[in-house]
Amino acid sequence: MKRSHFLKSLGGLSLAPLMPWAAHAQSRASVQTNCVLIPAETPGPFPLDLTSNEFYFRQDIREDRVGVRLRQKVRIIGLENCAPMPNVRVNVWHCDRDGSYSGYNSEEGLTYCRGYQITDQNGECEFITIVPGWYPGRVTHVHFQVHVSSQYSAVSQWTWPHEAVVQAVVDHADLYPEGPDPLSPDQDGVFADGYQLQMASLEWDATNEEYVSEFEATVQGEGTVGVGYEEMRTASVMAVGQPYPNPAAWEAKLPIELMVPAELSWSLWSASGAQVAGQSLGSVGPGSHTLLVGLNDLEVAAGSYVIQVEAMTVNGRFTMTRHLSSVK
Repeated sequence: MKRSHFLKSLGGLSLAPLMPWAAHAQSRASVQTNCVLIPAETPGPFPLDLTSNEFYFRQDIREDRVGVRLRQKVRIIGLENCAPMPNVRVNVWHCDRDGSYSGYNSEEGLTYCRGYQITDQNGECEFITIVPGWYPGRVTHVHFQVHVSSQYSAVSQWTWPHEAVVQAVVDHADLYPEGPDPLSPDQDGVFADGYQLQMASLEWDATNEEYVSEFEATVQGEGTVGVGYEEMRTASVMAVGQPYPNPAAWEAKLPIELMVPAELSWSLWSASGAQVAGQSLGSVGPGSHTLLVGLNDLEVAAGSYVIQVEAMTVNGRFTMTRHLSSVK
């Protein structure tokens, strides 16, 4: 981004009187789901806390790991009304093709095959990774954690049909020296009590030369008004509405309600985890405000983004995020 354009764009970012949120709310069509609570599972022996490190906010979590490309789609549903849950944080982590996890033992300090995304208004997010390998005693699987609020998060795992995983490895044998997983989910201690709700799809996309997988999880809470990660904790400080219009071409407005005085700032992040823009707005008093984000002035390319609003108060730092799509 050219510095001249960035400085110019700051003039287009302002706090203005807030218009009613309801007038700009986007309706969401009902979605057919199984709407059965996902079984809770252990986070496993290799979890890492990603919550304090924005580096892990990224769509592509492969880094330098070798393996066949996997486009993993995740949808989160709220149990109370069986509707998509937007603005929740989905953490995922899994082993590489050799069965190793980053951050542990000889892999300490490494960060591959870990990341998080924020669900959009359809309760969906997407990761780019590899088809994982396996290690003794476990089938090929992925760990995930859904942060609904500071008081509740769902932790579970998903796997794929055994025949599909075996075929994926056989068809790309040069990438998987350990060969296919010898176990089926029925032989896995974690999934031995049932895995019907933890089975993702897996299909080969010959056009893009990648596997595509879809997985849906139902968690406690109400969809369409799902409370994003840390929103419960920050409710006494601020509330952030949905950006509108969304998708946006030229500019987007973000409603912000401050309950206490705060030093306010915002940042815009791409799906790859790169910060695209940001600004400190200084000291802002309590009340209703609107953040105007000039996408055209900022030369924001078409794509999926997350807006993070940060409020610094006498009680600490509070953040909230919202999903925004830019179109040209």
